Amino acid sequence: MSAKTHKLVTLGRISGLFGVKGWVKVHSYTNPRDNVVSFTTWTLKSRGGERRYEVETGHAQGAGVVAKLRGLDDREHARELIGAEIIVERDELPECAPGEYYWMDLEGLEVRNLDGRVLGTIDHLMSNGGHDIMVLAGEPQRLIPFVHGRVIHEVDLAAGRVVADWPWDF
Repeated sequence: MSAKTHKLVTLGRISGLFGVKGWVKVHSYTNPRDNVVSFTTWTLKSRGGERRYEVETGHAQGAGVVAKLRGLDDREHARELIGAEIIVERDELPECAPGEYYWMDLEGLEVRNLDGRVLGTIDHLMSNGGHDIMVLAGEPQRLIPFVHGRVIHEVDLAAGRVVADWPWDF
């Protein structure tokens, strides 16, 4: 996506404490999970507001990730951050390779079939393990596989449109 947007992206949340020197456990939504610590600055959003932190270091630890944030040097201060969402600006995400998309960039796009009929608008995407699936809002709600070539023929982010080989009455 070449156009810069000012959307916020949630990368994970602070889920607990790790040790006594201010390290935090992170439940990461990134893939691979330790990509969350490759961002140099996090905005942590909680009931108490928002605060920016520099990420000093971090790594995968068991099923999660642990991180050390600059200025967070004791367990009690870190405890206040449990439950905080980790957010960054959309334009901080790396550019996608051709034919790859962030799900958030597809949400809200209109989906038409090869005949030009509107099938609906992408409400969200999900994965079934084999491939991604677009969930279209509208009547009827449709679930359409996001498989390039076989089903998806065109994605035009600038025009806000996806063209799919999908029957109108399915």
